[in-house]
Amino acid sequence: MEARKAGSLQAEGGQSTTWAANFVVVVTSLLALAFTFQVLLLMVTGRGSERRDFVSFWSAGRLFVHHQNPYDADAVLLLERAQGFPADKQALIMRNPPSALALVAPLGLVGYRTAAQVWSLLLFACLTGSMWMLWDMHGRPGSQFRILGYPFGAMFLCLLFAPALVCLFSGQSALFALLGLVLFLRYHRSRPFVAGLSLWLCALKPHLFLPFVAVLLLWIVVTRSYAVLAGTVFALGASSAIAFLIDPACLAQYGQMMRTAGFEREFIPCLGVALRLGIWPHAAWEQYVPAAVGCVWAVSYYWSRRATWDWMEHGALLMLVSIFVSPYAWLTDQALAIPALLQVALRTNLRNLLVLAFASVIIEVEIVSMVDLHSKLFVWTAAIWLVWYFCARRYAEPEPVLAP
Repeated sequence: MEARKAGSLQAEGGQSTTWAANFVVVVTSLLALAFTFQVLLLMVTGRGSERRDFVSFWSAGRLFVHHQNPYDADAVLLLERAQGFPADKQALIMRNPPSALALVAPLGLVGYRTAAQVWSLLLFACLTGSMWMLWDMHGRPGSQFRILGYPFGAMFLCLLFAPALVCLFSGQSALFALLGLVLFLRYHRSRPFVAGLSLWLCALKPHLFLPFVAVLLLWIVVTRSYAVLAGTVFALGASSAIAFLIDPACLAQYGQMMRTAGFEREFIPCLGVALRLGIWPHAAWEQYVPAAVGCVWAVSYYWSRRATWDWMEHGALLMLVSIFVSPYAWLTDQALAIPALLQVALRTNLRNLLVLAFASVIIEVEIVSMVDLHSKLFVWTAAIWLVWYFCARRYAEPEPVLAP
């Protein structure tokens, strides 16, 4: 009798778990499909992009190819207003360094709608290409679970990862950096010069890679992988040369913009900014304290593992920490967490996948509810991926050994 009662309780528990799993997956899928529909609409028509971050990249490219200052707030605002940018908003200025001007220059050669469509397609290709390469590097695993008769697993979840979808929706450049990171992970052994070239895409957002770069430079010296460094220097040199040939003053213009744009008065939901505003709002250096601590930790973390260092395994945690301690980072920048999250998600259980899916759902609900990306409601996001990584890793299966 007692055994029968215990069995019925276990069955009820299993049914409730299955119901919760179905609910989370269905809600996640519906919200992700809503985002995907809007992104596809933007890709096909280009409409609505004037309110997204893409307008700053097109304006910079337009000014740059016409030999004007791509970082001039007044000139940028005139172009953005002409495209329907809201009158009550300040100019959206591209904050990427001058080496990124080679990427946005082609946008300035075509009309706004065409540029928006091409940009969206490129971002979509970066996301899907990165996911395919990660899937291939992990041995092309199938979906671990089936819910409502359909496959549900880590690949599906990471492809619909909220920061990546928001990045697509807003037209931000973090997905280019994601592609650069994945290319480096794929080719750092077999084609080190190509791996170095790919890091040019990561250099579009250098502030997100500070601990990562600290370890990378040390690893290059220890392992004598100077071909990686040569590839990076070549790519940065070539793109900078293009920028200087078209606009010799671009570096000075960039420095002037960073000094006078008043970014220190802007709230960015990340650890560095929250620390500065909570302790001493006028001390900009406080934003870099977490990054400095992160670099020290990263060097120690690498040095203790230098004999067995694996960028796929150890670099995953390194990248998560780099995002978390970045002096400033937006929700869209957290798309760079995908390689680390996928590494554990492929080996964990359904419950941990559902936790990750639920966190993604919360973000999507906030975005659908028109919560501004400057909101304090997004401060928790970078931390939750790091916490989830550690918790899920405790119950993950060992990484399978793959043939090189």
